[in-house]
Amino acid sequence: MLKHDEICALIPHAGEMCLLDAVKRWDENSIICIGNSHRKAAHPLRNSEGLPMLSLLEYGAQAMAVHGCLLAEKETNVMTEGYLAALRDVQLAQGWLSDIEDELEIGVERVYAEAGNMIYSMSISADKKILASGRATVVAKFSNSTMGL
Repeated sequence: MLKHDEICALIPHAGEMCLLDAVKRWDENSIICIGNSHRKAAHPLRNSEGLPMLSLLEYGAQAMAVHGCLLAEKETNVMTEGYLAALRDVQLAQGWLSDIEDELEIGVERVYAEAGNMIYSMSISADKKILASGRATVVAKFSNSTMGL
């Protein structure tokens, strides 16, 4: 299980902007991460009213980035760039993320991959209640790679 500092070393988000606390498990097609940063008063995405549910999309995007980096590492490559190109079918729970007391479980599954273009589905929950779901298109570049993650 990867911890926060190891995740920060993989993705460009560091310190408080790295929202994931740990990787629970991952395989070739999916990853499950956990997060508790939504409880922090100094959360970098918090506004004067609280932490919007929309922030969950950043949790999902970071889980996708970690997955891509772990896959690249497994193939002895490095993900040098990654961009969230599109979001589709996004569903968000009502309310404020900052009001959620339970740990977040961030699950993403890679449903398509070819030459650095990837489509992921995501589901983010707390206490088995889905707070956010949707699909994301990611475009990435890899060094030492002709691989089609």
